Amino acid sequence: MTLIEAQEGKEYIIKSIEIEDDEELVSFLFSLGCYSGEAITVVAHKKNSLMVSIKDARYNIDSQLAESIII
Repeated sequence: MTLIEAQEGKEYIIKSIEIEDDEELVSFLFSLGCYSGEAITVVAHKKNSLMVSIKDARYNIDSQLAESIII
């Protein structure tokens, strides 16, 4: 299941991040704490993005990126 399908307020564990040919983006996500084995919670679904909580911090990510995060 991808992050875009997650229920609001429920904690999930990231299984993998499937981003091809963009090591810079993968490194950026890692610096936010978004990597395999880490807990993530969808705070809110918005029109073209999601508000997520990772390690007590909140981030807004776009739908395309959320589809590449497997939970």
